Amino acid sequence: MTSVIVQFLLYTTPNGKVKLEIFLKDESIWLTQDKIALLFGVQRPAITKHLKNIFESGELIEDQVSSIMEHTTQHGALDGKTQKITDI
Repeated sequence: MTSVIVQFLLYTTPNGKVKLEIFLKDESIWLTQDKIALLFGVQRPAITKHLKNIFESGELIEDQVSSIMEHTTQHGALDGKTQKITDI
């Protein structure tokens, strides 16, 4: 039986305006597209657009840096894809 260790960190910007729950797995940081948008102060469509361009260019391989995790929204619906953060 393999045990999985899941860690969460809470990140707050120095000005206290942005607070994120960060998911750590296998020494990598994972964030939803919504959380990436919050971190960079943009809307989710901007993140989606940039990720699409990155995957199409071959800079990153989507299957290696994306995961559909069973997170739910505040209303119980399944949330979107979660992205592995590399080289911010």
